[in-house]
Amino acid sequence: MPLAPANQAQLIRSSQKDEFYRSLLRNSANEACQSVAGSKHWLDWRREVELLSDLAYYGLTTLSGYQTLGEEYVGIVQVDPSRRQIPSRARRCLFVLCHAFVPYLLEKALVCLENELEGGLEARRRQAASGAWSLERWLRRAAQSAVGLLTERQRKACQPAVFVIQQSLALLHRLHVALFYVSSSFYHMSKRAAGIGYLCVTGPNADDSSIRRSYRLLGCVSFLQLLVTLSLQLNNLRQRQRARQDATTRHSLLCVISPRHPASSASAPRPARCILCLEARRNSTCTPCGHLFCWECIAEWCNTKAECPLCREKFLPHRLVFLRNYS
Repeated sequence: MPLAPANQAQLIRSSQKDEFYRSLLRNSANEACQSVAGSKHWLDWRREVELLSDLAYYGLTTLSGYQTLGEEYVGIVQVDPSRRQIPSRARRCLFVLCHAFVPYLLEKALVCLENELEGGLEARRRQAASGAWSLERWLRRAAQSAVGLLTERQRKACQPAVFVIQQSLALLHRLHVALFYVSSSFYHMSKRAAGIGYLCVTGPNADDSSIRRSYRLLGCVSFLQLLVTLSLQLNNLRQRQRARQDATTRHSLLCVISPRHPASSASAPRPARCILCLEARRNSTCTPCGHLFCWECIAEWCNTKAECPLCREKFLPHRLVFLRNYS
């Protein structure tokens, strides 16, 4: 009897189970790294530790020709586009590369580009502090050379580019999920790129047709919601650009009306430092106990330990307060 294609519910359940075991492996690796290397080095290398954890998980399952724990739990197997044999090693390697390494590389590149556009001096200081063999150092150097070709006016005009790219990627992911609900083909873009599908080995399901109809309806609703979100995002982007232009105009007028004395910059206080990254605090964020950290540092810390790094007071991550207009 031929095997039936896996439906949407089976693919989602399998992905959720895999994500659960990947999270367990990530947390164990993060705790071990933090215990051995300390909090400072763990924060610097946290994304690399998680990348190695994901590569280890898929290396022991997909690359080795075995089912993942989620696939085994649901009872589905990977197949190539012909649906007659399992994917080749090249397809499986392409899937792992697109699923684990490409998001990591894209995130690092966008962060380096954003830092270079916002303030080249801070980015160069971070580059000097990183190791000569660090991937982040080479990405910063590439971003520095690309941004160096721009004038100051062009650099300011390109500052929203990183935000637009991030929002575009999020919308693309939502579009792909909505398309999956309708077609039930590929739940992950990495599997679509590698051409890896699934067949169900547990036998036919009597409710398969009703499950597919329900998810098609959900896909249509998701498409409609995506259109509404896209229109709101475009409207928000126009408002942000208008507010930025107004702020620039007000700043220019204030400088003309009341110019600052040159000696005031020399007597300005030194910026406070974050005790996690030991650098000038950026995007100051307050914990419920009153301690201040960089938003990026304390957010990454709370992903593993929901407690204050200084006094060890427990709190939920949503209680972090981002301090706007605070120097």
